[in-house]
Amino acid sequence: MANVDMEPNADIEFESHEAAYGFYKEYAKSMGFGTAKLSSRRSRASKEYIDAKFSCIRYGNKQHSDDAVNPRPSPKIGCKASLHVKRKPDGKWHVYNFVKEHNHDLIPERIHLFRSHRDGDTLKNDSRTRRQKVLAVPSKQFSSCENINCLESYVRTQREKGRKLSLEAGDPQILLELFMNMQEEDPRFFYAVDLNEEHCLRNAFWVDAKGMDDYTKFGDVLSFETSYFTNKYKLPLVLFIGVNHHIQPILLGCALIGDGTVYTYIWLLKTWLMAMGGQAPRVILTDQNNALKAAISAVLLGTRHCLSLWHVLEVIPLRLEYMSLWLDGLMEKFHKCVFRSWTEEEFTNRWLKLIEKFKLDEDEWMRSLYEDRFLWVPVFLRSVSFAGLSTPSRAESLNSLFDKYINAETSIGDFVQLYKVLQEDKLEQEAKSQFDAWHEEPELMSPSPFEKQMSLVYTHEIFKKFQVEVLGAAACHLKKNKEEGPIITYDVKDFEVDQDFLVQWNESASEICCSCCFFEYRGYLCRHAIVVLQMSGVFSIPLKYVLQRWTNVALSRHGIIENLDDVQAKVRRYNDLCRRAIILGEEGSLSEDSYNHAVSAIKAALKQCAMVNNPAENVSKSMTYSVQTTNGNVNREERHDGDSTSNSLGPAPPVNKRSKARK
Repeated sequence: MANVDMEPNADIEFESHEAAYGFYKEYAKSMGFGTAKLSSRRSRASKEYIDAKFSCIRYGNKQHSDDAVNPRPSPKIGCKASLHVKRKPDGKWHVYNFVKEHNHDLIPERIHLFRSHRDGDTLKNDSRTRRQKVLAVPSKQFSSCENINCLESYVRTQREKGRKLSLEAGDPQILLELFMNMQEEDPRFFYAVDLNEEHCLRNAFWVDAKGMDDYTKFGDVLSFETSYFTNKYKLPLVLFIGVNHHIQPILLGCALIGDGTVYTYIWLLKTWLMAMGGQAPRVILTDQNNALKAAISAVLLGTRHCLSLWHVLEVIPLRLEYMSLWLDGLMEKFHKCVFRSWTEEEFTNRWLKLIEKFKLDEDEWMRSLYEDRFLWVPVFLRSVSFAGLSTPSRAESLNSLFDKYINAETSIGDFVQLYKVLQEDKLEQEAKSQFDAWHEEPELMSPSPFEKQMSLVYTHEIFKKFQVEVLGAAACHLKKNKEEGPIITYDVKDFEVDQDFLVQWNESASEICCSCCFFEYRGYLCRHAIVVLQMSGVFSIPLKYVLQRWTNVALSRHGIIENLDDVQAKVRRYNDLCRRAIILGEEGSLSEDSYNHAVSAIKAALKQCAMVNNPAENVSKSMTYSVQTTNGNVNREERHDGDSTSNSLGPAPPVNKRSKARK
């Protein structure tokens, strides 16, 4: 038989079609693609094989079926690479046709991931060994996969057979009952489960309608909280957390996961994304995790992946435990490098000096931190807005507010009860904050035009924090550093913290930037920027630095496109209407007749307002509103253009032997 390193050609003969397939597999292994037996044919007379065709695993096109019960991921993308062999009269087999060209990248360094090239060597096939090799160079593997279905077919090989959630007897039933009860109370409640090959529960995800609705308004920044899972809590819980306009954490999804492989994270992110109508967040914050990093790059296309500051800072003492005698000095230099570097070059120089001084050049984790610097170092994140979700310590983070509901020994049964309490607490807190916004005006504490301007624009919670910055501007002194064209750079001395900051102001573009990165991390201007605006004769916050997510009109379908005076007027009208609506609700609910009159009045008023605001549009296209009454019970359906969710049940996630979902 010819050398297996050679390409198939017409001069090669084989003893059998199985030998031909073995040759093609060895050739494919050296080139970097998987193989499949495409077809074979027997002689009608002798019943012996006379024809066989083998192909690249990506040969042909995926067959779509709208009514498939168990749809499976398929790697097929129309590749034509194949080997066709035929049996000669003397019993030998020869190459009848060979197509060499592929329409995709070949990946010889990942050849062990293909099913056709696995062997019985337990060391080679050990999932942990494979996972370490895969994660070492994830970009190569994933860049060669042209769609997410292909990626799933590769990373599924990481899954340890039979791996499942560590649950106690009866826990799956408790979880299922939670899902069924929630869906009965909330028809839009979404849940999905992932089963392993033994049909045991591997992963589970759920989110309620409130979470889906909140995401349409506050889905710009998302924190993916895995602390309970990575810290080996009894409950392997991960949370999708956002923040609303009252600086309150909002729950955008929950999951229980069986492991931390790329496969699991891809399944989870795809399922979550489906629940959210396919709209990916602008920014997602996570801990430093190669598997999660790879899954995000594959599923959340266009999303900026960043590392939470506290995930980095709080793990340093654990990672550098062997440096305990010098840890205080190291942390001082580390903080200066991270938080006091105003340029990328300055950060790089300080980092290299830090590594050299403490002899950390051989520390793999420190090396990985530097490689990931674009994901967590403030100076590299000037264009990113974190809305307060990335903080220096976990105690300051909104994620920590869930700790009072969950501890290391919380069981599934406990969590089912706590989950309902958690949701009720969050709703009550939000309702109180919204009520205060309608009925109270914040107290001004200075004659600052900025404070007065934002008092009716920001929610109470944000305004109080902004107020601190306005008052803190009195403790700042500025000096012009340089002027380059329209950009003026100021040195600002902050006497309260005894530090110097750099602020750049471009009056023609109304753009301001401070080296403290306060706006990027908090979402409103810092005292250093405020004092520069004051001294530059600007007494109104530029509109681009007023994030709608922090305002009293955060829930409005319409973005802030007017000047802030118009926004203030809108907020006044909005608050007045809310107060009147509460009075109407109290009176209208006293009897069936008064209720019907109130509903009719609301429908008529809403229709008139829509006609006034959209005179050239068909009202029915922009809003559908129906109120049905049956024996005093009320059903309301509301849809707005641009919303990614609706009251109707959408399609469920793909269902196969490993994944079942219901919405």
